[in-house]
Amino acid sequence: MPPAGLLARRVLRGRAEPMVRPLLPPRAWTRWVHGGREPQEEEFPYADVPRPGRKWERKPYVTPMKVLIRRAKEERRARQEAPCRVLEHPPANGLLVPHLVEVAHRVHRAREKLLRGLAILVKGEAAIPVKRCRFCSEVHIGDVGHEIRTCEGPNSASRNSLHVWRPGTVRDVLGFPYCYHLFDRVGKPRVVHKEKYTVPRLPAILELCIQAGVDVERYPTKRRTRPVYSIDGRIADFELDEEDGSPEAETSPEALSCPSPLPPTSSACTAYAGDRTEEEITVREMSYRTLESWLEMRSGAVKLMRKYGVVTCGYCPDVQVGPKGHKVRMCKASKHQQRDGQHAWQEATVDDIVPLNHVWHVCDPAGDSVPLANELKRYYGKAPAVVELCVRAGAPVPAQYRSMMRLDVVPPARDEYDLVA
Repeated sequence: MPPAGLLARRVLRGRAEPMVRPLLPPRAWTRWVHGGREPQEEEFPYADVPRPGRKWERKPYVTPMKVLIRRAKEERRARQEAPCRVLEHPPANGLLVPHLVEVAHRVHRAREKLLRGLAILVKGEAAIPVKRCRFCSEVHIGDVGHEIRTCEGPNSASRNSLHVWRPGTVRDVLGFPYCYHLFDRVGKPRVVHKEKYTVPRLPAILELCIQAGVDVERYPTKRRTRPVYSIDGRIADFELDEEDGSPEAETSPEALSCPSPLPPTSSACTAYAGDRTEEEITVREMSYRTLESWLEMRSGAVKLMRKYGVVTCGYCPDVQVGPKGHKVRMCKASKHQQRDGQHAWQEATVDDIVPLNHVWHVCDPAGDSVPLANELKRYYGKAPAVVELCVRAGAPVPAQYRSMMRLDVVPPARDEYDLVA
């Protein structure tokens, strides 16, 4: 008996060539029309809420391990060939990246606008209620907390995994992880355990902006005008001091900090363009501008992280902005005894410095007085808490979150969920 492939060729002999569907980018909604001959792309890409990893598993690497090993070998080979060399490319040589200084200022301004907008939407006259669980980090946007059994806090088994809701704040909607401030990110890139209480901590997104060119009075930093040298892998700085012309000695942070190429932003500046004040802006317009600030901050942070290194622990949410992670022994996640409390540092993503706190979303705002049922949770969508808050206030839904929020799904009633296939 001839093989199946030969039979298929015999059957297709004398007929038109079979249609070959063109390859489309993955994770995108595709609709086939006219008998499957012409693919038609939807206007937004497909995206779903990422599943949270298990507590004992390490986070996936952003860059494959083979690529990291190859880079380490190339760097070691370069040090062996040229033990003493000047570092040419910023920011590894201590200089700023010129075209990213303006991006850092835009991210800093967007963060300030975002915090002011969230404060008005949560605490203003037309405030949108925010609920937070008493025992876990679950957040819900609405008048009544949901009844979905996802609580993993203390004694959750006795409550049948139901949440205990209380009023939330802006920090529950958007919380920035903190990191240590580096006065000299090249000369002293690590914070040791003895400096745990002496080095200040600040939001990681703010530290990223400072290292990229933003000057903040509370957190002085060192700005160089000449690149540093690498001698057997060690950083050597031969830049002269401007005051006495001698080699650079240990001075105060205030004396070494110099202004950035662009003027620093002030918290007292006007939040939004135009002659109107924040009281005259409607809630709908405020939500739209707050959502714009959120998207601008995340997109700008992605551009900065391509040049300025940010690392995160592979087992806990701790982050550190800089070429290396700190050595403070404060990790309490899985397998921390084997590491003596130190973090397992790896490359971070934008979700590590600007976390996406996903909340449940329902398309029908009229049914907000009825709590979400646990039996219908597969029909509900999800969205970041900031996006959900702005959408409830009247902002349009961003294209990248439409499929995640399941806008085309109509949840059934409680008494008919078992009748739906």
